[in-house]
Parts: sequence; C-alpha cells; structure tokens
Amino acid sequence: MSATAVAQSSLLTSLKRYSRSWGLWLLLLVGPVGARFFVGRDDGSSVTIAVGNHLPVLTSAMLGVSLGIVVSTLLLPVAFLYLRANTTRRQPWQIEEVSPASRVAITLGRFGADVLVLFGVLAALNLGGWLLGWLVITVEPVSLWQISFALWLVAAPAVMGLAAIRQLFDAMPWTRRALGDFIYLWVWLASIAVPAAAQHMAPSFAANMYDFAGFVRPLVYGAPAGSDDFAVGGVDALPGRVSLDVMAGLLSPGYIPSRLAWAAIAVALAAFAGLIYRPHRPAKRRWYAALADRVTAQPAPPPANPNAQPAGAARVPLLGLLRAEFTLIGGGRLLLLLALGASIAGLAADYRHVGSATANLWLIFALTAHAGRTEPKGLRALTMTTALSPTLRRAAFVTAGLVWALAMALPGALWNADAARLPLALATGAVVALVSMALSAVSGSGFAARMLLLIVWYGYLST
Repeated sequence: MSATAVAQSSLLTSLKRYSRSWGLWLLLLVGPVGARFFVGRDDGSSVTIAVGNHLPVLTSAMLGVSLGIVVSTLLLPVAFLYLRANTTRRQPWQIEEVSPASRVAITLGRFGADVLVLFGVLAALNLGGWLLGWLVITVEPVSLWQISFALWLVAAPAVMGLAAIRQLFDAMPWTRRALGDFIYLWVWLASIAVPAAAQHMAPSFAANMYDFAGFVRPLVYGAPAGSDDFAVGGVDALPGRVSLDVMAGLLSPGYIPSRLAWAAIAVALAAFAGLIYRPHRPAKRRWYAALADRVTAQPAPPPANPNAQPAGAARVPLLGLLRAEFTLIGGGRLLLLLALGASIAGLAADYRHVGSATANLWLIFALTAHAGRTEPKGLRALTMTTALSPTLRRAAFVTAGLVWALAMALPGALWNADAARLPLALATGAVVALVSMALSAVSGSGFAARMLLLIVWYGYLST
C-alpha cells in the first residue's frame, strides 16, 4: 500500500471515530461562547483586550482578531484536552505497530483529521463572528470577509501547531501520559507570553516568528504613536476607545509569510513525530530503570493466613474503604517521597506560593491518576457489584484526598505555629479532589480533570 493510501486510510478512520464523539459538539460551542466574553464591551462584562490602556474601536477586522485571541487563550487548551481525551485516545497500536505501513503516513493522516476537526471549530466560530458582527459593529458596515480573513490568518496556524504537538506527544512514551499534559501547560503559557518580547521589534518575518498565537502584530502595528502596548485580561481600561488599523497589521511586512511558516512547521513537526515514533512494547531494561523500580516499589504484603482473625478494618467496611483509597492515592515509594518533599516545602514562610502550590501539584497528579484508574466504564460496572456503593467509594476518595492535603500541610503549620494554613489546605484539597472525581466519573479518564486543574493551579500560583 502506498504512503498516500495509508495516510488517506488513517485520515478517514480518525474522522469516523471523531464523528462518534459527543464531546465534538461541546467543542464546537466553546468558540462562539468564548467570543461573548472576549469581544470588548463598555459595560465591563468582557475580558479586556486593551491597547494603550484603551479598548480598541470594534471594526470587522478587529472582531476577527478578537476571535483569534479566543482561540489562543481559551480554545487551544480546551482543544488539547479534547484531542487527548476523546474517542481517538486509545489507538489500535497493537495492529499498526506491526504493520509494514509507513509510520509517517499514519501520523500525517491522524494529523490531518485533527486539523480538519479544529478547522470545523474555527468555521463554527467564524459563523458566530458573522452573527456577532451584525450586533456589535456600529462604526462601519460589517465586512464578512475581513472577519473571516483576520480570524483564519491568526488562528489557523495556531490550531495546526496544536495538532502537531498532540502527534509529537503521542509519539514518545514519556509524553503520552501526565508528563505530556504538564509540558503542554507550559508550552501554551509560553506561546502567550513570548510574543510580548517582540511587540516593540520592527515588523519583519523574524520578529513575527516569535508570535505563534499571531495576534500581537495586528494589535500594535496600526496603533497610534505612543499607544502600542497591549494587554489581554485583567486591565482597568481608560475611558474612550483607540482606533487601530488592524488590516494594516495583518498585511504588515513579514506577517503573512510568518503565519504560512508556522503552518509549514506544524506539518513538518507532525512528519517528524512519525519518524521518531516509539512503539508501546517495553524497551530494553537499563540498570538505572531496575534500580528505580526497586526503590519505588511497594513492599510485598505478608503471606495470607486463612486461620487469622478478621482484620480491624474489615470489621468496619467504611474505614477499610477509606484506608484503601488513602493507600492507593499515595501508592508507590516515589509518590511518598514526593509527598515528603511537598511537606518539607510547606515549612517555608510563604505557604501560599510555596508549600500550598507544591502540595496542590502533588494532589493534582496523584488524585487524577487514581480517579482515572477507578472510573473507566468497564471497571465502574464491576465496582457496582461490591458491598459498598460507588457513591461511598467516591466519597471515600474525596475524604482521603482531604487527609493527604491535611497531612502535607500539618508539618508546616506546626513549625510556623500557623493554624491558618490548615483551612487553606483543606479548601484547595477539596477543590482538587472534587474536580478530579467529578470529571473522571463523567469522562472515564483522569486527563480532563488533570488538564483543567493544571490551568487552575497556574492561576493559583501566579495570583
């Protein structure tokens, strides 16, 4: 079979699987709903997009760029969550990895399916932008082509890059799981923060290559002199609006070539992911891997004694369930060592940004991992046959998470004689435990909860 036929087969198979995903319909709504909060309003009901501390005059091109900012700030992490947690999460690698088909062709086919799905989301956002334009644009006649041109020029390379990153992370064993989610969080944050370094550079292809998200140059190029600083988010905008020549920014030197270059980089990155793809079969054992397994393994349980009296926990099933959940959350010596490290970090005087942030990061990975193991549909059906109901098991999970949060905060509270740390630890631990269990129960996987909580954790750390 030729590489073209393999890529086409992979593309069609992935699209068929996407068509069976109920989450796709929710993803299609993210953009239009997010647009409601990112298009500047004078009543303070929107997320501020300010240039020189003033809201920009809302033209058709500015509306398109605002929708592109929706993609960069809101849609990209949600889309990454969807791509990693939907019906294509489990691939038939047992068949594909032993086939003679080109791995690059398979990866490019899947990349194409991801891009088409994300382009469908952009199309829904584009349609919503047209309707929104008729409602909010009053300074000029609505130009549908300018809305579309600005949106697709800004957002299309960004979503292609997201699809390529997904394929790259799926190609390597160590980024297929939680570590890949954590790395993407920082990649996404960097894609928003790095463009600020290039806002005062002269417009050129090289300067625009800093801007993966693509919205900086359209905002600052056509701004009046002295008002080319931009901000997105919590900014107290001054009265009055500033007029921007957004179309001049979109057509500025080097901008369109830079967007085409980012699209080409995305395709090349997807092909590179196929080249470096590592199979799922176990790699050759190394001495340090064996040593790590030996250090982090749990001790073997004592031999069973059929004549022994019932254990104390077995006489009180709820306590036994709570103990089991507590043990499974912190299973393995590695997690226990990391929990000890989080407890030591809690000795710092600044508990809010050091101890609490470290403990919450530990809770995010430990709780979402355990919730993801216990909530798949097949296993959920099995647990319904046990003596204790799934509701009690979930309540025990949340309670055990609170105990872990309290245990990591207690040494710092005693060391600093600061009892106020304990309510904060319980409150943040409750949020992590409840979100982990709720989203894992709905999705059957811990990925959605982990990605959402990592974003919330960054906001908690930075405030």
